[in-house]
Amino acid sequence: MNLTLIPILVLVAVIVFSGIFIVKQQTAVIIESFGKFSSIRQSGLQFKIPIVQRIAGRVSLKIQQLDVIVETKTLDDVFTKIKVSVQYVVHKDKVYDAFYKLEYPHDQITSYVFDVVRAEVPKMKLDDVFVKKDDIAIAVKAELQEAMTNYGFTIIKTLVTDIDPDAQVKEAMNRINASEREKIAAQFEGDAARILIVEKAKAEAESKRLQGQGIADQRREIARGLEESVDVLNNVGINSQEASALIVVTQHYDTLQSIGEETNSNLILLPNSPQAGSDMLNNMIASFTASNQIGEAMKEQNAKKGIVNKKKGPSNSDNS
Repeated sequence: MNLTLIPILVLVAVIVFSGIFIVKQQTAVIIESFGKFSSIRQSGLQFKIPIVQRIAGRVSLKIQQLDVIVETKTLDDVFTKIKVSVQYVVHKDKVYDAFYKLEYPHDQITSYVFDVVRAEVPKMKLDDVFVKKDDIAIAVKAELQEAMTNYGFTIIKTLVTDIDPDAQVKEAMNRINASEREKIAAQFEGDAARILIVEKAKAEAESKRLQGQGIADQRREIARGLEESVDVLNNVGINSQEASALIVVTQHYDTLQSIGEETNSNLILLPNSPQAGSDMLNNMIASFTASNQIGEAMKEQNAKKGIVNKKKGPSNSDNS
């Protein structure tokens, strides 16, 4: 073989192999002939005319995400940074438009995001920005979809992923939140204390009621027992006055005996002469007699007032 043919063969081989190329999955390749658009090649093994045709560029058909941070002011004059994530993809049938009509798609998308966010957020207060972040995302998507469709891009989704107010504003919001929680906690504590007081008062009232009922029952039984004791003594020839005196004396000495049996009781001085019971009985009888006299006098006085009022009634009606 002639040695002069070797360089020629090598050059031919290089030229032939330069016409073979591979396109990856989810990628489109733009082919130009002498600087003019020729064709769009999809994934797989592809061929082009060496020297005449060249690969002008590659366009990804995968879903891409662009994060845009916009600083703007709210309706209540709070500066905040809002992060908007835009997910977009080049439409498979519009690769030509995406490659030739738009030089820098990221810059174009960023400009639209800035425009929409700075038009929507100043209409809202800071609290509303947090609540209505989905409305902001929808507005951004609608604007981008209308604008970017002409360039071969499809907007998949837009998300407001972060809202970052000024540090002093966040600190103030945290203080307000803490104060509100402390206020609610104080209200719950007050309600709990009020419930405890009410329940305690109810318990005390119930205790007093039961205590009073017990005392009433006790006195009722004591009266019944005394009545039965007087009846027994009357049956053996002892009159009512003597029976009452005997019962009072017996109760007196029973009381002295119970006090003496109580080791922890304080010193109490009580009359213990045989006349003590009789004196107590006489005092009780005198008290009952005086009480009855006062009651009878009050009844007579009320009766006299009633008669006088009846006499005055007709005369007053005649005068009228």
